[in-house]
Amino acid sequence: MLIMSDIIRGYTDTFILAQILHKDSYGYEINKAINEMTNGRFELKEATLYTTFRRLEQGGYIISYWGDENTGARRRYYAITEKGKELYYENLNDWKIAKTMINQILEDKNDE
Repeated sequence: MLIMSDIIRGYTDTFILAQILHKDSYGYEINKAINEMTNGRFELKEATLYTTFRRLEQGGYIISYWGDENTGARRRYYAITEKGKELYYENLNDWKIAKTMINQILEDKNDE
């Protein structure tokens, strides 16, 4: 699974942006959603998650704000900015191109 981690590590920003593209969310909820979508095969380490939030916020791709919970701990929510949406769609397009190229390179030519 190490190779898989290496392949997807460069897409951490994009994974997070995808999760907040249509709905503001907080760290635990984002990580839980990613974990569930991958059937438990991928989970962001807490340090990676919050380092990514900080980097995206400093770059102007997301903003954060404190939630208004009446029960339990207050949560820091993250929302995508227009600049963040642009980055997400650029990265998504790059992924599609890379995926096509990798498939072309690795496809078994004997199956044709």
